[in-house]
Amino acid sequence: MPEATSAGLSPEVVKMIATAGTIAIGAIAPAIAIGMIGSKGMEAIGRNPEAAGKVQSAMILAIAFAEAVAIYALVVALIVKFV
Repeated sequence: MPEATSAGLSPEVVKMIATAGTIAIGAIAPAIAIGMIGSKGMEAIGRNPEAAGKVQSAMILAIAFAEAVAIYALVVALIVKFV
């Protein structure tokens, strides 16, 4: 681990902390969203089984969009780490 300077943390340590924070927040929010989407989708299918095809299609699309947010957070974290 890099040494701390007299003014505080070194730039490498700050980059590591920023990278960790970016990916942590960027992964937690989509995980919660995907869980809520799945929960509500299953609830909707339970209430109206005839609409299962439409609900499932919309649910999968919404999960893909939520997962894209996590991928964007990963890209930003990698940019912060290596640039």
